[in-house]
Amino acid sequence: MTGVAGLDDILHGGLIPGRSYLIRGVPGTGKTILGFHFLTAGLDADETVLFINLEEPTADIKSNAGTLGFDLSGVDFLDLSPTSEFFATDQSYSIFEADDVEDESMRERIRERVEALDPDRVFLDPVTQFRYLASDDFQFRKEVLSFMRYLKENQATVLFTSQQSASAPDDDLQFFADGIIELDRESDKRTLSVPKFRGSDKESGTHSMRIGDGGLSVYPLLDPGEHTVAFEDGQLQSGVDSFDSLLGGGIERGTISVLSGPTGVGKTTTGTLFLREAARQGEKSVIYHFEESARTFRQRCEAMGIAVSDLEADGTLTVDEREALNQSPEEFAASVRQHVETRDVSVVMIDGIEGYKLSIQGRQDELTGKLHALGRYLKNMGVTVIFIDEVDTVTGPFQATNAGISYLADNVIFLRHLEMNSELRKVIGVLKKRVGTFEKQLREFEMTATGIHIGPPLTDVQGILQGNPTVHGPPTSDD
Repeated sequence: MTGVAGLDDILHGGLIPGRSYLIRGVPGTGKTILGFHFLTAGLDADETVLFINLEEPTADIKSNAGTLGFDLSGVDFLDLSPTSEFFATDQSYSIFEADDVEDESMRERIRERVEALDPDRVFLDPVTQFRYLASDDFQFRKEVLSFMRYLKENQATVLFTSQQSASAPDDDLQFFADGIIELDRESDKRTLSVPKFRGSDKESGTHSMRIGDGGLSVYPLLDPGEHTVAFEDGQLQSGVDSFDSLLGGGIERGTISVLSGPTGVGKTTTGTLFLREAARQGEKSVIYHFEESARTFRQRCEAMGIAVSDLEADGTLTVDEREALNQSPEEFAASVRQHVETRDVSVVMIDGIEGYKLSIQGRQDELTGKLHALGRYLKNMGVTVIFIDEVDTVTGPFQATNAGISYLADNVIFLRHLEMNSELRKVIGVLKKRVGTFEKQLREFEMTATGIHIGPPLTDVQGILQGNPTVHGPPTSDD
C-alpha cells in the first residue's frame, strides 16, 4: 500500500511488492510527500524502509516531514546529498574523471546499505541526480536499470522520483518503471493520474488531490456504475397533505427531484419538508448549503415551525455549509459518499446548483457532468436526491430550470411568483414525474408562521406560465 487511501483505491489495493514505481511532476507537486506516506506505511506494517536522499539533507527532510505530521524516526536514511565540502575544498581528480570516482563511491555506499538493511521498501529522491554523475545518457540509463534490477533482486519495493524538464526529459525512466504516478498542479488545483501500472488494473482518468496537514489526500473520480445497492421502493412524503396530493402521494425513493424557481420563492424551505418527514421516520438526511449560510437557514426554518435545530440535535439532519472556493468536485463527492456510506444518510439535498458551480473548483462546462455523476451515484445507492435550482426570471415567461439538468431529474417541481391585482403571489406545480401520477393543475403556495400552505387548484386563472395571468370567473347562465 502507498499509505494514501484514495491512491490505494485508484491502484485497486496499492503497489505490487517487489516492483519499481516512478513518481513524476514539477517541483512542488508533492512527490517527496508521497514518499513519506510510502515509508511510514511500511513502518506501520513492521517493514524495514530506506530513504536514499540525493538532493536534500536528512535533517531538512525530517524537519519538513514533521511540519506535515510525519514521524520519520524509524526510517533508515542514506544521505547522498551534496555537502558544503564540494564547494569549500578542492575536488579535482588527476587520474579519473570526476563522474567515474563519484559514481563508484555512490554505488558502493548504496550496495553496502542495502545489503546491511535488506529493506522491504526503498524511496529514492530524486533518481535524476544520477544523470549528473553519468558521462552520457546511455550510461545514465544503464546505471538506473542496473540499480532497479539490483533492488528488485533483493525483493524491495521501490519508489523513485524524477525532476523532468524540457532539456532533460524522463522518458527513459518511464520505460524502466513498472508503474508511473503523475502529479500535476495548475493554479490551486492539484491532480494525480496513473498512466502506467503493470500487473494489475487501476482507475484511469485525472483524479483530484490536496496537500495539507497529514500529507496528501487523493479523491478518485466518481464512477457511478461501481456503486449500487438494493433498496425498497416507496415514497417520501412532505408532510403537507395538499403538496403530497399534488405529487401523487410524494416523491419516489431513489429518485432525483429538482425544485426550481426564482429567488425568495421558497425552494429551500419546501425541500426541507422532505428532510423533516424523513427524520420523523427515523431516517438521516444532509443538506449542503452553497448559497445560504447555515445560520440564516436555521432561523428561517424555525420561524416557520420547522425545528431544524431539534433535528440536528437528534442526529437525523446534518446541515453542511460550503464556502471553499478551491474544493474539487471529487473532494465534494467524497464528502457526500462519507455521509451515505458511513452515516447511513438516505436523503441528500444540494442548495443550490448555481452555488455549487461557483464554489466548486473546475471548468464550468465540466461541472454539470460532475453533478450528473454524483446524482447517478446517489440514485444507485438508493438515496433520494433534491437539487435546488434558481432561475433568473422573477416573473414573465416560464423557465423550468436554469442549470441545464432537467434531463437528469426524475421529478421537476417549480415555484414562481405572479402578479395578480397588483399583489405578488406564489404558485407551485409539477412539470415532470417519471414514476407515478401527479396533478396537472397549479396551486397557490404560501409560507406563513405556521408553515407552508398549498391552496386548491387555480382553475379560474389562465396564462400563469406565460407570465400574463388572467382570472376567468365561473360561466354565466347565458354562456
